[in-house]
Amino acid sequence: MISVQHKTDFQAAFAAQRRYAPHMALTTINERLARIQKLQTWLVTHESAIQQALYDDLRKPAAEAMLTDLMSLYGEIKHTIRHLKQWMKPKSLPTTLPLIGTSSYIRYEPKGNVLIISPWNYPIALTLRPLVSAIAAGNVAILKPSELTPHTSALLKRMITELFPPEEVIVFEGDADVSQALLELPFNHIFFTGSPAIGRVVMTAAAKHLASVTLELGGKSPAIVDESANIQQAAAQLAWAKCINCGQTCIAPDYILIHQSVKQSFMDALRERLKAMYSPDGQPVETSDSYARIINNRHFGRLRDLVDDAVTKGAKVVLGGKMNPDQNFIEPTVLENVTDAMQVMQDEIFGPILPVLTYSTLDEALRIVNQREKPLALYIHSHNRQHTNYILDHTSAGDTVVNETMLQFINAELPFGGINNSGVGKSNGFFSFQEFSNQRGVMKRDFGTMKFIYPPYTDTVKKLIQYILKFL
Repeated sequence: MISVQHKTDFQAAFAAQRRYAPHMALTTINERLARIQKLQTWLVTHESAIQQALYDDLRKPAAEAMLTDLMSLYGEIKHTIRHLKQWMKPKSLPTTLPLIGTSSYIRYEPKGNVLIISPWNYPIALTLRPLVSAIAAGNVAILKPSELTPHTSALLKRMITELFPPEEVIVFEGDADVSQALLELPFNHIFFTGSPAIGRVVMTAAAKHLASVTLELGGKSPAIVDESANIQQAAAQLAWAKCINCGQTCIAPDYILIHQSVKQSFMDALRERLKAMYSPDGQPVETSDSYARIINNRHFGRLRDLVDDAVTKGAKVVLGGKMNPDQNFIEPTVLENVTDAMQVMQDEIFGPILPVLTYSTLDEALRIVNQREKPLALYIHSHNRQHTNYILDHTSAGDTVVNETMLQFINAELPFGGINNSGVGKSNGFFSFQEFSNQRGVMKRDFGTMKFIYPPYTDTVKKLIQYILKFL
């Protein structure tokens, strides 16, 4: 439970930011860029501390910390710095003939007080990428990082305290009770990254204040491998995407649908690629310095139960399967003979467990995909353009990647986000700037008048109205 004092602290911080928000809204492009560049400098200067914190929380290899948390963050920062001037400019709009004499444009203004609740799997990138966009749009922000990554959360708090006055940006650490207390405050916008279940809680809380939301959620993202695919390439990409960060990635492939004619060659290639990545010298994966760990014992137990449930109901572990609860270690584990009766095919896995299903026709594969909630990502491995287009036409997903995996997140020009159960709203580059901005429509009369259609509605006025309708 959150104490009365803590709630008072939250309310005081929120009130201070609300008072300061009008000042932030008036900051110039140079003032916003200075804040973002200051953040960038701090990150570069403290890379080793960031790597250590991520290792302490997730046993994440230093190279993987740079690749996953920092590379995407640096890309977002540089893209924002490069394009912010253009984004902040009013956007002129065309004028229809009946409105001749007027001009219209969109003015981007900050939403105001924003709350960013970030997850534990990529705690640096998924906290600071939205913050960069919030600052770029001219907002004040409260950050709530995950309590499951205490070393990284403490580092984030230190960084924000050193860089920003609390009326601009502040961090509150703590568990779900802290999040719940913050959600009671009347924020103008909430940016949440996490599970669909908690996303519903956030959206319900936001509705009480009619706050807008960006929800980056997840779900069961499928990978379809057809008979025309480059099997060696597909196996390498999917092995990497499934096992990076020990499978704890919202856009990781959750299960594979592979054409039965290439299934065996794919499995052979998958086995070879996993060995090359995590056991090149023949030593156990557990000794690899390139393989992270499950975040905590509770999540380890959940994943172990998924495998046990599947095996009890007839699934077969065809690759991996070794586990060590003392280290929260789970070897890359591939399952066959899975069915919808198994929990592993019902919930997002979020770990290095990979169910492999076969199909004989593309429609059969799409039935399996479409009977589930719309996924955050859908991966297609095919060199048959008709197959690719057919899949795109007959499915819906937040993003789709063809003959690659997971790189959609680091393309700042591409909108990233889910649909329905897998998310609400889009981020990356301008799309994220837009999420934190109110697109204020402005129209002004430059010359002329519309008084000739004002009442009384004489026959002449009626004819004029009918005439205008023809030009809409």
